[in-house]
Amino acid sequence: MEGIHDMEACGNMNRNSSIDDSDFGHHSSPLEVPRDSIQQESINGYVSDQIEINKQASPLMMANNGLNIIGFLKGKNILITGATGFLAKVLVEKILRVQPDVGKLFLLIKAKDAKHVRERLQNEIVQKSLFEYLQQLLGPGYQDFINRKLIPVVGDLSKDNLGMDIDTLSEIQEKVEIIVNSAASTTFDERYDYAINLNTKGAQRILEFGHSCAHLQLLIHVSTAFVNGQRRGRVMEKPFQIGCSITNEAMNAQTDQLVPDIDMNHELQLIRGKKKEIIEEIESASTCAPTSLELLKLKKRLHQEMKDLGMQRAKIFGWQDTYVFTKAMGEMVVDSTRGQVPVVIIRPSVVESSFKDPFPGWMEGNRMMDPVLILYGKGHLPGFLVDPESVLDVVPVDMVANAMLAAMAKHAKEPGIEVYQVASSVVNPLVFFELARMSKEHFTANPFMDNLGKPLPIPKLELFKDMESFLDAVKISTDSIKEPMSCLTDSKDAIRRHKQLTQKVKEQVAYLASLYQPYTFYRGRYDFYFRTSFGIFLLRCK
Repeated sequence: MEGIHDMEACGNMNRNSSIDDSDFGHHSSPLEVPRDSIQQESINGYVSDQIEINKQASPLMMANNGLNIIGFLKGKNILITGATGFLAKVLVEKILRVQPDVGKLFLLIKAKDAKHVRERLQNEIVQKSLFEYLQQLLGPGYQDFINRKLIPVVGDLSKDNLGMDIDTLSEIQEKVEIIVNSAASTTFDERYDYAINLNTKGAQRILEFGHSCAHLQLLIHVSTAFVNGQRRGRVMEKPFQIGCSITNEAMNAQTDQLVPDIDMNHELQLIRGKKKEIIEEIESASTCAPTSLELLKLKKRLHQEMKDLGMQRAKIFGWQDTYVFTKAMGEMVVDSTRGQVPVVIIRPSVVESSFKDPFPGWMEGNRMMDPVLILYGKGHLPGFLVDPESVLDVVPVDMVANAMLAAMAKHAKEPGIEVYQVASSVVNPLVFFELARMSKEHFTANPFMDNLGKPLPIPKLELFKDMESFLDAVKISTDSIKEPMSCLTDSKDAIRRHKQLTQKVKEQVAYLASLYQPYTFYRGRYDFYFRTSFGIFLLRCK
C-alpha cells in the first residue's frame, strides 16, 4: 500500500469531474503487479532471492505483544473450509512455509468423491504459482510434504454434518484444534436461498460441529467489513446482537422501531413461501404435466425471484445486498450459539493482491473493481460512477492471513468473542479520485491491444455522481464504438453481431453500476485494532 492518499484533491470536484493528463503525478500503479500469467522466470527469480532471507529469524518467531505464532502453530491440527478460495489458500501456504512442523491441515473441499477432491487439491491449490516459493524451499521433498500435511476432505458447508462421511467426521472431531471458516457465497446478488444456506446456516453448522470437537481451542469465522451495512463515519469492531438491523440502529433516536427484528426462521419461511407460490402458479396454469419448456421458464423465474427477494430483504434491514446481509446474519448466529467455544470474527474489506507474501502482487481471478477497470481499459467506459471523496477500502490478502494467524495465537483457549476488522480506510485511505488517476495512468502506459496489435484508445475519464448522467455517457460512448472492418465488407450478420455486442456492454455496465453504487458512495470507515497492536507483525512478516 502506498502512503496516505491526498483527499484535498477531491474537495472541489464538480458534479461530473473530468480527469485529464495534467492531473497525473508519478504514482506506482497497484495494477502493475504479477498475476498467475506472470512469466515463470520472474516468480523463480523472486523466490530464489527470498530463500536465504527465509533462513534468517522470522518476525513470526519473535514475541509480538506476547505472541509466538510459530510456536503456537507447531503440531496444531486445523480444519479450513472454503479451502480453494483466494484467502484460504494464501493462509494454507503461509502456515506450511513458516511452520513446517504444523500438524495436519484438513481442507474441506466440495467434490463428488475422493478422487475428485484430490484433483481439486492439486489443480486449485498445490499447483498454483502461489506455492512456487514453498516448492523451491523444500526441493524434491515438496510433494511428500504436501501429502503428509494437506488432507483433502470431501465436504459441503451447506449440508448437515458439513457433508462429510461418518469416519472422516469422527476423525476430525477428535483431532482438530483450530477451525477456520472461510467458505462463503460472495456474489452480491446471489439467490437468497443459496446465500442464506451457506453464509448464515453454514455458519451455524460449522459452530455446531465445533461444539462436537473434543479439543477445539478456537473458531475463526471469516466475515467481511461490509457487514456494517449503511453505517456511516468511523465503524468500530463490535459483534452483532441477534435480530438487530442497521435500519433500526440508524433510527435509535425514535421510540418505535422502523422494521421488525431480524428473524432467520421468518426469512426461511419467506423463501419457502415464494418457492411454493411460483410452483403453484405453474401447476394451476397447466392442465397436464409441465413441459420441458415450462420447467425451464419455472427455473428461470425462480432464480430471478430468489435474487430479487434477497436484495429486497437486505435493503429493508439496512444492508447493501444479499451477500453482506446473509454474512451479517451469519455473525449473529455465531455469537448467539457459540456457548463456551472461543470465537474470533475476521472482517476484511476488499481483499486484493498480496503486498509481499509469498511474493508481491499474487492475485487470482477478478476482484471487486477489476471488471469495471477492465471495461474502462478496453474503451467501453467513459468513467466511473463514484463519489470522488469516498474511499475504496482494500487490503492485501497476505495482511489478512497474517491477522488470522495473530488472532489464533492470541485468542486460542480464551472463551468469548472478538471482532477484528482488517481494513485500510482509516489508516491508509484510497479515495476514488486517486484510483481514477492511477487507472488512467496505468492504461495509458499499458494499453489493451486490438486484433491488429494496435493500442486501444482510452476515453477521457470522468467521475459521475448520479446514475442518469453516467448511463447517458455510457450510451454515447458505446454507440460511438467503430464497427470493425469486417462489418463494412462482410454480411449484415457481422453488423448485427456488432450491435449485439455494444448492447451487451451497455447492459453489463448498467448492471455493475447498480450493484457497486452502494460501495462507490459509501461513507463508512472501518476501525482497525491490528493497526496499533500488531502493525509491525502485519507489515514485516516474511
